[in-house]
Amino acid sequence: MSSLAEPEIPKPFQIKEYKLLIIARALFVVAMQMGVFSMAWYIYELTHDKLSIGLLGLSEIIPTIAMSLFAGHIVDKSDKRTLMLKVLCMYLLTNILLGVFSSQYIKGHLSVIVIQICIYLVYFCTGIFRSFVGPSMNSMIAQLVPRVILPKAITYSSTANQVAAVTGPVIAGMLIAWHGIEFTFFVTTAFITGVIVCIYQIPRLQPSNTNANKNVLESVREGLRFVFKTKELLGAMSLDMFAVFFGGAVAMLPVFAKDILHINAAEMGWLRAAQSIGAIISLATLSRFPLKTNQGSTMLKSVFMFGICIIIFAISKNYWLSFAVLFLSGIFDAISVVVRQTILQLYVPDEMRGRVSSVSSMFINSSNELGEFESGVAARAFGTVPSVIFGGSMTMLIVLFTWFKVPKLKNLKY
Repeated sequence: MSSLAEPEIPKPFQIKEYKLLIIARALFVVAMQMGVFSMAWYIYELTHDKLSIGLLGLSEIIPTIAMSLFAGHIVDKSDKRTLMLKVLCMYLLTNILLGVFSSQYIKGHLSVIVIQICIYLVYFCTGIFRSFVGPSMNSMIAQLVPRVILPKAITYSSTANQVAAVTGPVIAGMLIAWHGIEFTFFVTTAFITGVIVCIYQIPRLQPSNTNANKNVLESVREGLRFVFKTKELLGAMSLDMFAVFFGGAVAMLPVFAKDILHINAAEMGWLRAAQSIGAIISLATLSRFPLKTNQGSTMLKSVFMFGICIIIFAISKNYWLSFAVLFLSGIFDAISVVVRQTILQLYVPDEMRGRVSSVSSMFINSSNELGEFESGVAARAFGTVPSVIFGGSMTMLIVLFTWFKVPKLKNLKY
């Protein structure tokens, strides 16, 4: 009878390659969050200009958007592990350059405007490299675990991301306060090196042959057609993009920290981590009690509550209230992320994961970085608090529009 028994399905973390990928992804997010936090703190301290923070995001998003669709085509036709190693080595170099341009030596020998230009140019390069990293990692998950445990593997991956997103700003804030920004970038470099070591241990992952002979334009059009004809997927991506674009209060955290809440870098690190702490708790709950029905409407309600939290954060002048509402916004945001990522993995065939993940990354990255730029411009034009209130209000209006205009997303169940 034992020979007729069905083979036991492994748990995600029993798969060595999946475990290595999650460790690599977590280390990468820690390094990325540390870099973003440190550079936002440094550039505002250097210039005392709100727009300078927004220009960081703009300088990174231009190449990310420009390269995303091409990156998806390359990911689908490449060995993702080898591609990741090449891109990560280049990302490591840009991180070292950011550490150099934020050093006291450079600050003493170059003007503020020259340092700014150098930093923006390096950020432009990181945007190119990041356009390959996200789609590669997302595509690798589906190749490393059986489809039956894919939703659980996605939840674990999202949880690891959020734990890393908490850890990065907290570490960066403390290191800046205790040892300065130069040492902080040295630690960030060590984390990226750890990512490279983990990815190196994963075997080569052969691409699907169905995309091998297609030219770039044909391949890109195929990916875009799939996204735009799959209304649930398009609706989830669009909702996330606009919600993050208008609800990106964390982009102005250096301004809130220095000018409104009057806190230091370490306290700002915890404030930056508040959303991710809430997300971790939300994801841990979802891994134990997954959403079994009405996932679409739950996602929309969660994004609506996210907008309310952003408005309260904008008007708060108390550190603990600000922390609490950012914590709650992380809880609601995590629900949206799990639903969107699950749709992305379940609806997309293997041979198109790179391209569709690139479209998703283009939506998300553009909302993050363009959201930073929008926040910087709006804060300079209308004031920090009114601009964030406007962003939260727009997030809520977008949810209402989606609720009535995209019924397939509202009624989504999987």
